[in-house]
Amino acid sequence: MKLDFLTLFPEMFEGVLNSSILKKAQEKEAVKFRCVNFRDYSTNKHSNVDDYPYGGGAGMVLAPQPIFDAVDELVSKSENKPRVVLLCPQGERFNQRKAEELAKEEHLIFICGHYEGYDERIREHVVTDEISIGDYVLTGGELGAMVIADSVVRLLPGVLGNTTSKIEDSFSTGLLEHPHYTRPAEFRGHKVPDVLLSGNHAKIEEWRTKQSFKRTITRRPDLLENYSLSKIESKWMEQVKEELNKEN
Repeated sequence: MKLDFLTLFPEMFEGVLNSSILKKAQEKEAVKFRCVNFRDYSTNKHSNVDDYPYGGGAGMVLAPQPIFDAVDELVSKSENKPRVVLLCPQGERFNQRKAEELAKEEHLIFICGHYEGYDERIREHVVTDEISIGDYVLTGGELGAMVIADSVVRLLPGVLGNTTSKIEDSFSTGLLEHPHYTRPAEFRGHKVPDVLLSGNHAKIEEWRTKQSFKRTITRRPDLLENYSLSKIESKWMEQVKEELNKEN
């Protein structure tokens, strides 16, 4: 996979792209990153990439020319038609399903904006996807692009050492993930649940699923609206609800 980041601040990416899983993904040749300063494409004699908005108003607006030209060059050199992602508070809310969708692509281009906004022609004629990582405003799109890149790259084949890890992550199954424990079995008087030490894998799986239901009900009940329960899961869900009612 190729990931290109159009940004005015390429130095922001250095630590993130060259650390942890993203670094390992490059070493395994699963992904190639490239940061492109779209100021380099400005034809303005002062290399400006923004201008005052027509009609007046506060702030500056990113001009179309540098971004159009930068994307055109990247697309012309691409073997596959890339998805062009605009980081924008108005965009589709990013989630695990979107990460899984993007992970199937071979080339992604992220446009990281600044200032008051983008010239609307960038949205209309360059972009394939508009994505927001949450209902808040950041100084620029760089942090959002890094979040999406991390979420997508870890899903690529061979990137994670444990192939079941990404399958069991929170949101991948439609539920929040169950609690985890490691050694020692007792720490400062706090014990690991007996079932996890039993060696009974069926009971362990049942406990984990019930814990996922419990966490999802109490923390993110909205996730259950589109979750299809199997027959055994329906039984476990009822047991979890009874336990929660007793606790309350």
